[in-house]
Amino acid sequence: MCPRLDESSVLRDVIIEPEVLDYIAKRGGDYRICTSCGGPILLPVKVKPPKSSDLILRAGKSMVYVSIHQARYLHAIRSDMVPFYDDPEFAGSDV
Repeated sequence: MCPRLDESSVLRDVIIEPEVLDYIAKRGGDYRICTSCGGPILLPVKVKPPKSSDLILRAGKSMVYVSIHQARYLHAIRSDMVPFYDDPEFAGSDV
């Protein structure tokens, strides 16, 4: 079963930071917010495919699938959710 766009209040107030929107637009494709040992992480669906229980947000021309386990705690999709090994520009001054 394919997930559908969710208009519920669970994701209505979730914002996607402009830096993350730029990141997604630059690379294209769809992404998924899932759970990692360090907290929520944004991964391409090629790495972590969506599940039928995921909720969906639009990010420009792309979709961001959100794990139901993360959705209840999610207020924003921030640049610190991008794995630092994927893009050094998001690593900040810690690298």
